[in-house]
Amino acid sequence: MNRRASVLREMGLAPLWRLRDAPEAGGDSPPAEEHAAAAGVSDAADVVAAAPGRERLAVPAAAARPPVMPTASPVVAPAPVRVATDGMDWDELEAAIGACRACALHERRTMAVPGVGDRAADWLFVGEGPGAEEDLRGEPFVGQAGKLLDAMLAAIGLARGRNVYIANAVKCRPPGNRTPEAVEMTTCQPYLERQIELIQPRIIVALGRPAAQTLLGGEVKINAARGRLFDRAGIPVVVTYHPAYLLRSPQDKAKAWEDLCFARAALAPR
Repeated sequence: MNRRASVLREMGLAPLWRLRDAPEAGGDSPPAEEHAAAAGVSDAADVVAAAPGRERLAVPAAAARPPVMPTASPVVAPAPVRVATDGMDWDELEAAIGACRACALHERRTMAVPGVGDRAADWLFVGEGPGAEEDLRGEPFVGQAGKLLDAMLAAIGLARGRNVYIANAVKCRPPGNRTPEAVEMTTCQPYLERQIELIQPRIIVALGRPAAQTLLGGEVKINAARGRLFDRAGIPVVVTYHPAYLLRSPQDKAKAWEDLCFARAALAPR
């Protein structure tokens, strides 16, 4: 194969057809246009002709034009289902959470995890979602992250179930303990909102970014949000790290301690 043929092949102008030399007058070989038609070339202008007696190359017209690819349809995320919790008391709310089928998280759960604690607590701690042990027991923060949370509570004079309620942004375990997706958090949010209405806490502590974004309704970066007092319908919100993150990054435990002290100071009577 000569260099020109190699270049044409690299450009996608292959296969190539070699035409015979021009016949002498009176011969019975077909003219170049007939060679082009026989090779699938739609226009004689697509025949690249050399001087008489030299090689000629025919390039199919279709090969010279890139194929038109169909436009892919955009992927549309499913719209969240709006669950109704208006007017529910605690028993009705927990029954609705246990029977919920509003998002795909229910498909793999063992148990829904509504929350646990003092239903008239001053303190509400909100995490991300149940883990494997929580899914089996139906109670939030019972694994290693839960043990650390209990230690964090004890450090500021609190205890699980005593003036403390613990809940999650989503009530069913995300597969593989992944971060809940936006549609899942939006779907589950009315349950958390009703819990807040029933508890009427004096302060809310958001444990991790998904919980903070659910409570504050926008993008939140933990490092930027720490040390600030946010307002959610008249209830102060403090943002800190999730205990599971602190297990992976123990160097930030001192920062979480500072955040809890900040929350306690914000709650203290002035």
